Amino acid sequence: MMSASGGFVIGAPSSGSGKTTIALGLMRALSRRMAVRPAKSGPDYIDPQFHSTACGQPSMNLDAWAMSPDMLRGLACGEGLLIVEGAMGLFDGAPPNGDGSAADLAQLLGLPVVLVVDAAQMSHSVAALVRGFVTHRQAIKIGGIILNKVGSPRHEAMLRRALSSNNMPPVLGAFPRSDLSLPSRHLGLVQAHELPNLDGLLDHFADLAQTHVDLERLSQLGQQVHGDIPTQSPPGQRIAVAQDIAFAFAYPHIISGWRTAGANVQTFSPLADDPVPDADFVFLPGGYPELHAARLAANTTFLKSLANAAQSSDIYGECGGYMSLGDGLIDADGTRHQMAGLLRLETSFAQRKRHLGYRKLTTQHAPLAGSWRGHEFHYATTLSANGPALFTATDAEGTALQPMGLRQGRVCGSFAHLISCRAT
Repeated sequence: MMSASGGFVIGAPSSGSGKTTIALGLMRALSRRMAVRPAKSGPDYIDPQFHSTACGQPSMNLDAWAMSPDMLRGLACGEGLLIVEGAMGLFDGAPPNGDGSAADLAQLLGLPVVLVVDAAQMSHSVAALVRGFVTHRQAIKIGGIILNKVGSPRHEAMLRRALSSNNMPPVLGAFPRSDLSLPSRHLGLVQAHELPNLDGLLDHFADLAQTHVDLERLSQLGQQVHGDIPTQSPPGQRIAVAQDIAFAFAYPHIISGWRTAGANVQTFSPLADDPVPDADFVFLPGGYPELHAARLAANTTFLKSLANAAQSSDIYGECGGYMSLGDGLIDADGTRHQMAGLLRLETSFAQRKRHLGYRKLTTQHAPLAGSWRGHEFHYATTLSANGPALFTATDAEGTALQPMGLRQGRVCGSFAHLISCRAT
């Protein structure tokens, strides 16, 4: 197996350019040759699951808006080739100025960008498009271009000639037009474990990459990132984390940071009706509880043990976990399901409304006391929420929002996903 310790960011002019499919193909293809460390720019739970399957090792989130530079460098350091899939367009980030974009991440880590260009509807104009990205910010190095949705060898030749004659970065590969895609749901792609043929798809994407991309040249891009492995101050020494297909959205850096700091982290499955392990802190991450609400409502061992744990343990729920701590959850068909009843909260998916954006959050409630940066993305509607709020909140621009979440005794939660504790 070859070795490499550099890395690059896969960016694009816009969403829908083919970043995810191409990233997965490159990750799987290069993993056949060397150790690959996958990562995702920004707040995303779905893509990293696919990355992990493609590479055979966990993917990490690298969020240039929510994480400090030291934390980013610490998470990005390590042996092997670092491949970071960008989000949205290369320079797209939080309002008002695009902070936290994939370009910001590339600049901070000193990584080159491989620009994926959807060339389906253009030929010679590709040079003007690429020139704009090359010159927009001098600190960003475009290390190469991957053309996507190329119609024919003649089309590819025109695109390559237009770029080379205008002294643009080298074309590292060109993917032909294809109807291949991954299924999606309202929060993005379906989860990796929901696709029984995923390995076959990844191998096909990888075979395309081996045929149409200069993998040797690609693997030599960039230099190794150096930093110290970060820790997260654990909310307890014994931590129980819900982990199954209904509670799958826990950021790996949070869990690994607790373990690095010395906490004993155990996982359990509410869907399997596991009892909550003895713990100082119980964490119910986000996910898709609305798809499994009837089963959760029937799992009395889990629900009774959760109620018992609330007498002696701190319990925290994020998004889906937060809804599960409430009194009731109405699914998309309008059926109400009884939840844990530990917070005075009623939520509904029958009345859908999208909530999306970065959040600056502050709480005095132990053990989460501090200033946090996080993200909110859900379609649930709050029908009622009664009790003290967990967080004061603003959006990315500092505009005050309504207080978020609820707390009752030792139980708390909100729709926000916490990413890092840092000064706002």
